[in-house]
Amino acid sequence: MDTMGEVGEMKALEVKRITPVLFVKKIEDVLHFWVERLGFAKTIEVPDGGRLGFVSLQKGSTEVMYQTYASTDNLDPTMSEVARRGLTFLYVEVDDLDAVIAAMEDIAMVKPVDTTFYGMREFTVQEPGGHYVTFAQPIVTPTA
Repeated sequence: MDTMGEVGEMKALEVKRITPVLFVKKIEDVLHFWVERLGFAKTIEVPDGGRLGFVSLQKGSTEVMYQTYASTDNLDPTMSEVARRGLTFLYVEVDDLDAVIAAMEDIAMVKPVDTTFYGMREFTVQEPGGHYVTFAQPIVTPTA
């Protein structure tokens, strides 16, 4: 059955969720960042030897997953190579940027708090696994 409508448009398709999977050397290094600082909960843990090989972290409907580089060695060689290539950038919209700034008080900001031309107040940190995370809050503009 054709899923394309006229002019190449997709017929109605409901996307349930998009979840990033970030690859790191050691999962244990990133847990404090997400669990203790930001209040995420571990929903899935998969051991790999004496360490974690995979973890899923969730807060509300937001989820982020981590997998170790070492655990990718059991995957297809192409997937293992791709996982080891680079870092990821996450853009996280929050409802209280000041609370996140307080939670990150001893983490150096890669990009300091700034107000963007597209109406967001945001800043960026590098989490312990090396990935960059930008936290942003929409600017509330007074109505006339």
